[in-house]
Amino acid sequence: MTATSTVSRVALVDPQQAQGEVKVVLDQIQGAFGATPAMFRAVANSSAALRSLWGSFGALGGGVIPAKLGEQIAVAVADRNACEYCLAAHTMLGRKAGASADEMAAAQSGESADPKAAAALRFALKVVNDRAQLTDADVQALRDAGFDDGAIVEILAHVALNLFTNYVNVAFAVPVDFPAVKLRRG
Repeated sequence: MTATSTVSRVALVDPQQAQGEVKVVLDQIQGAFGATPAMFRAVANSSAALRSLWGSFGALGGGVIPAKLGEQIAVAVADRNACEYCLAAHTMLGRKAGASADEMAAAQSGESADPKAAAALRFALKVVNDRAQLTDADVQALRDAGFDDGAIVEILAHVALNLFTNYVNVAFAVPVDFPAVKLRRG
């Protein structure tokens, strides 16, 4: 079963049937997206996981990393982890954040014409590929590109959040409810 199958390995919580804290958070998600994406419905099986996930999106959305770069990081990580769900969702969100189709396609491979974004994408993929076994030079490359320590930590937080969402969608075969995007590495 792949992430594109129509049956999730965990229940997709019906927002209309949700209660308590789960209902409150799913209502917030519905308000933000105009829909309740399947990924959040899968995570809603645990109120703690749902609060954590939604809180992380909110916190990082208010951080110093611009939305466009956050979405580029997300598609790079998604493509590396063969997460069709996140690739589709974050490609759409990246376009809404001002990235061109070409910029989002390049980000899938960890590339950008913008040197600062390219440095962040290389770092993000190094974190994923090497399981965060970084060197001083890896962090210095981000500083050299213009990121301060706060932004560097935030880039890592984006990677970590995307690892969680990738793992949820791949492990539980959450059906993709965004326009499909072809994996490059998958």
